[in-house]
Amino acid sequence: MRTRGAFAPSPVDGIATRVGTVDWGAVEQELDARGCATMERLLTAEECEALALLYDVEGAFRSRVVMARHGFGRGEYQYFDHPLPEVVSELRTALYPRLVPIANRWNTAMGIDVRYPQAHAEFLARCHAAGQVRPTPLLLRYGAEDYNCLHQDLYGEHVFPLQVAFLLSEPGRDFTGGEFVLSEQRPRMQSRPEVVPLRQGDAVVFAVHHRPVQGTRGTYRVNLRHGVSRVRSGQRHTAGIIFHDAA
Repeated sequence: MRTRGAFAPSPVDGIATRVGTVDWGAVEQELDARGCATMERLLTAEECEALALLYDVEGAFRSRVVMARHGFGRGEYQYFDHPLPEVVSELRTALYPRLVPIANRWNTAMGIDVRYPQAHAEFLARCHAAGQVRPTPLLLRYGAEDYNCLHQDLYGEHVFPLQVAFLLSEPGRDFTGGEFVLSEQRPRMQSRPEVVPLRQGDAVVFAVHHRPVQGTRGTYRVNLRHGVSRVRSGQRHTAGIIFHDAA
């Protein structure tokens, strides 16, 4: 399930270059089969650490959520404010057009009329015209015993059906436990779990809400939720790249 780029990134490799080296055919196959796919080392260790350090920077975020207060789990996260950090903005811009063909094909298969423009700026303009103007990329921080309940990141009428999460910490060194988890609910079947192994700098792209599955009687929708299992020790940071803005 791991999709490699053509090289291990160095600080001088641009985000767009790294995204361009991903085997997107393999990513598409994994998304169709499981609803998620991993991409190794899209961020360098230095970029991961710099992003994680932003968590305590005053003025970088528009809001902070303590999960336990809302029944979301344990731990906390913050939504970035404008202007987004350069690496976050570049990831949004570079990843979105690679995912658009998959998103449009999925909607066609599921009988959904919505189609997405090729450029992310055009899609954001659609969100903003509908009143979804607040940025949604976020930074999450978990300590020992923290976890994230299974959920979906929808935020409004306009939803891009795929999103990407980056692990900024190194398993076994910075934390233990804390696996990324997907749950898929098919009609008249029990939920199917998927545990996604990640290393520092790896990304997982996954379905936000639902995806098409080919059955014996045609294509049907399955519902997906994602979360994070209990962190057993240490501290875990994650960056979330969501392509639609919030109302």
